[in-house]
Amino acid sequence: MNPHHHLHESTLMSYAAGALPAPLSIVAGTHLEQCPHCRQRLREAEAIGAALLEQTQPVADEARRAGLREAMLAQLVEVQADAVPGPLRSMPRERPEADPDHLPTSLHPYFGDSLGRLHWRWMAPGVHCIRAEQMPSLIMLKIAPGKCLPMHSHGRSELTQILRGSYNDALGLFAPGDVADLDEEVEHQPVTAPGVPCICVSALDAPLVFSGWLARRIQRFVKL
Repeated sequence: MNPHHHLHESTLMSYAAGALPAPLSIVAGTHLEQCPHCRQRLREAEAIGAALLEQTQPVADEARRAGLREAMLAQLVEVQADAVPGPLRSMPRERPEADPDHLPTSLHPYFGDSLGRLHWRWMAPGVHCIRAEQMPSLIMLKIAPGKCLPMHSHGRSELTQILRGSYNDALGLFAPGDVADLDEEVEHQPVTAPGVPCICVSALDAPLVFSGWLARRIQRFVKL
């Protein structure tokens, strides 16, 4: 898997600091499992964060400096542990499983470990979903091939990781392993590719903003 769409730099820095909201962190962790490029960028972000921590507390003695650095890093780990669910406390690694139905490890506490065992619920014609019981803003979507979704923008941030199938929009083709890291400045209309359904996991920290009146009326029922 060789993703072409990656996490934004600010998202990686927030993830490294444990500052992302939990649903967004779960999707970011899912992408990191599948993207060697972003895992390397995360290591760099963590190194920068560690260096900044070290510079905020200058000390005269080198041994004291090393001890202080270890203590501050330990505090950062504690902050991450409190802010982010358990599976995300260490940097995700690429999953070795060959089973195409196997879900990324970051999703196991919320959706189980297999696409084949998911129980989908109808949301709209050609669109099915599953909401994480513990976290309603974390949602798995299955969208039929050739489906054109309503034009929309975002109240704040959205992260969407493609697990199977693909879609096109103004930003390009999003295929398995790709992540759409979007903010309120992006307006788009995804169209799923022919062939197989597009399955993705998505997290929002504010409701979508639909352009059409019909989509806006339906929104209160589908709660997106």
